[in-house]
Amino acid sequence: MQKLIINGGRKLSGEVAVHGSKNASLPILAAAVLCNSEVTLLNCPKLSDTYAAMRIINHIGYKTGFEKNVAVINPTGECEYEVPDDLMREMRSSIIFLGAILGKCGRCKITFPGGCDIGARPIDMHLSSLRKMGVTINEEYGQLDCCCEKLKGAKISLSFPSVGATENIILAAVTAQGRTIIQNAAREPEIVDLVCFLRECGAEIEGEGTGTITIEGIDELYGCEYRIMPDRIVCATYMACAACAGGDIAIKCCRPHEVDSITPVFEQMGCFVHSVNDTIYFSAGKNLRSVDTIRTMVYPGFPTDAQAFIMAALCKAKGTSVFVENIFENRFQHVNGLQRMGADIRVEGKVAVIEGVNKLYGAKSAAPDLRGGAGLVAAALGAEGKSEISRIHYIDRGYENFEISLALLGADIHRSI
Repeated sequence: MQKLIINGGRKLSGEVAVHGSKNASLPILAAAVLCNSEVTLLNCPKLSDTYAAMRIINHIGYKTGFEKNVAVINPTGECEYEVPDDLMREMRSSIIFLGAILGKCGRCKITFPGGCDIGARPIDMHLSSLRKMGVTINEEYGQLDCCCEKLKGAKISLSFPSVGATENIILAAVTAQGRTIIQNAAREPEIVDLVCFLRECGAEIEGEGTGTITIEGIDELYGCEYRIMPDRIVCATYMACAACAGGDIAIKCCRPHEVDSITPVFEQMGCFVHSVNDTIYFSAGKNLRSVDTIRTMVYPGFPTDAQAFIMAALCKAKGTSVFVENIFENRFQHVNGLQRMGADIRVEGKVAVIEGVNKLYGAKSAAPDLRGGAGLVAAALGAEGKSEISRIHYIDRGYENFEISLALLGADIHRSI
């Protein structure tokens, strides 16, 4: 089993570029299935989740190619509507293929998705919405068999602005008959990127980035060349790594406004954050300070995906900081690993209280999930001594060449078997 070996205590300096967004690329890869000609995706991140998505596309009968962050999908010919359980379980985002395959084939047979165990991510909103669009769904032994003669537009009001449900409805609606209106839709930038891609393919969609999205169904989509947005969570991760280790870095190829809910936290901690065009200049404060209570919320609030590595930065901040996790019930699994390094954290229910300590110490730990693993890496960069982090396949799901990028910034980090 591979692991990361980190000798902490080295300040970071230099430049790092943000790769393409994991959470945008996966639904866009699924959307490519709906097209009638070749799709080329630029800035597609080289992640284990990306390869998992492409294996699903290959399985349903379409050719793919992937080289130097360019993904090519040729979605022509017959479509296989069934995705086997082993492919579905490789990532949580596999459920996004439900709407795309239904739109292409009129039928989709899948099992429940796998991925990180960060808590319940029910798909009831996905299924109830598709039923409103004319889909018949039979569930037996954990398998979903969904079919319809023709998807039909509908007015759908979500009880919660679910990103996955919003994406699945959009993918099902773009080639459905009539108009679909999604109320209380998710507003994340990744939703906007999906819509921008679909619009390049000929889709008629309005309202992305707002709570109401309107889709006018069309007969077919055509392929295009499209550049995937940068990953805002990766951008925030590099800021957290610099806050933990100390130093000054420039984060390039990002969209600074998309981390507006995160940068004020670093500023409260005493860090300097300044952006010019697509670059963020980040300088860690000499002595980090605690922050007010942070509550994870749906976009544009503080993202749950940033909670773990921001917590890592606060472990050495003077004073008391509080996190309230409102999105997933199992999102504090990284706390045990931070405590092994000497962090003073108390968890009760959805609340974590962090008392800053003077030092963290290297320790052995295991990544509990994608973002929790990134949080442990960030903490290890600022700890004294050697840390070993195992189960890094979770980290590989969302970070491209993470240890190489950090080493180029001056970190003493490498991958080992």
